[in-house]
Amino acid sequence: GQNRSLPLGRSLSALVLLQTPEPCCKSPAWSSATAALVKSPQSFLLPYVIIHHTAGNRCTSQASCSRQVRGIQNYHMDTQRWPDIGYNFLIGEDGRVYEGRGWSTVGAHAYNWSAKSLGFSFLGNFSSRAPNAAALNAAKSLIQCAVSKGFLRRSYTLTGHRNVFPTSCPGNALYRVISKWPRFKGKP
Repeated sequence: GQNRSLPLGRSLSALVLLQTPEPCCKSPAWSSATAALVKSPQSFLLPYVIIHHTAGNRCTSQASCSRQVRGIQNYHMDTQRWPDIGYNFLIGEDGRVYEGRGWSTVGAHAYNWSAKSLGFSFLGNFSSRAPNAAALNAAKSLIQCAVSKGFLRRSYTLTGHRNVFPTSCPGNALYRVISKWPRFKGKP
């Protein structure tokens, strides 16, 4: 379990992974709060990637995506009383990947699945519209990065949140897209 009684401090220590030559390079960007995480080490060579959508507004610039990520963090920490954003990474239609819990901390994104998966959430509602090419390419690069850095098995399984929990997430349009990606499996 997670220790939800920790104080929820705030700072400007945020990170974003830029989708330029090296998809795994980090630089300050979205001004996150200080997470009240008790480090729960993520085991390496995880077998699953679970795709989500935030079901919120679309964002196509670093400024608008950063605002959304901060809002999600505030909601997860202040309302849900989680120690940080539940997702490991979030993907904007600006083509950037925003770090949530990152590689080394177990997420809180899929009940009974978080400890054995990475949770990647697309920023926006993708029930009737798929993410743009910039976001889809960023997600594919992030998956390749996870494999190359040893966080995800080469034989990983990709699935949608709806396949492991009763929800419409990641939205019908995004689900149709990821169902055509390599290593996708409807019911892991």
